[in-house]
Amino acid sequence: MKQITEKPLTKMPEIPEVTKPMPMGNVNPLEKYYRQPVIYITLPSKGKYYSKEVFEPTTTGELPVLPMTAKDEIEFKTPDAMISGQATVNVIQSCFPNIKDAWQIVNYDLDTVLLAIRIATYGDTMDVSGTIPGITPAEVMNHTLNLPQLLETMKDIKLKDEATTKSGFTIKCKPLTYKKLSDSQVSAFEQQKQYATVATSKMSDQEKGKSFAQNFAKLTELNFSMLVDAITEITTPDKQLVSDPDQIKSFIDNADAKIISEIQVVLGEIRTQAAIKPLKLKATDEQIKKGARATFEMPVTFDSSNFFA
Repeated sequence: MKQITEKPLTKMPEIPEVTKPMPMGNVNPLEKYYRQPVIYITLPSKGKYYSKEVFEPTTTGELPVLPMTAKDEIEFKTPDAMISGQATVNVIQSCFPNIKDAWQIVNYDLDTVLLAIRIATYGDTMDVSGTIPGITPAEVMNHTLNLPQLLETMKDIKLKDEATTKSGFTIKCKPLTYKKLSDSQVSAFEQQKQYATVATSKMSDQEKGKSFAQNFAKLTELNFSMLVDAITEITTPDKQLVSDPDQIKSFIDNADAKIISEIQVVLGEIRTQAAIKPLKLKATDEQIKKGARATFEMPVTFDSSNFFA
């Protein structure tokens, strides 16, 4: 018989002891309590007017919205920062991680962005009040807004960049950025301050008249500058296309006041197409007896004293 020899057993390799990974750095146990997105929204512009330096799109098109921090709330209580627009910019960038440069937010998106921050921070409702037109002495009506419902109405707005005046001019325009809007508001505010200073000064009537005329000229120039900057193309009634900025400015400076007024009307309609519309409210029988109309409108304003409080 063939002798069977036993092979020595192969020694199994030692299994190293499993150890827990060492923590990287000093982990803050409070991180789990940091703010998280409360809602997700779609911008009316869908990001159409933004570069990658301004706006980071998402695959779904919906943007996360974080509630304000305590620091953000303080920003809205700082007068100088509110007047300059810096407070609004800081808060938008704090609450919208995908918006990198809020100065470049266009007017089409501004109301939606602010409304979303309000919802994320303070909840779904907001109380508004306004004077009932037609009643003397004035009476105030209070109303509670359903903010998500209001936001939903702004979701699927089909934006247009051009419109035709009654005189047959087709005006194509670009939206105003928050930077442009803020600069114009600051300039107008400064002119109003100067006007008030002159009115209460000890200057002679002649000097006051001269100063008033200068302030008026500056305000007029500011308004026309915004008008010219907004227009990218004009198609005349006889179908000639003009896109040269100098030619457009010359036209605005020299055209009939009626034509310019019509252009201002259509531009106003384009600029406000994504703005929050005034509320349509019904008066009570008692209010109607006092002189109120059966239905009337109440504007929804972004007053920092109540909108972000």
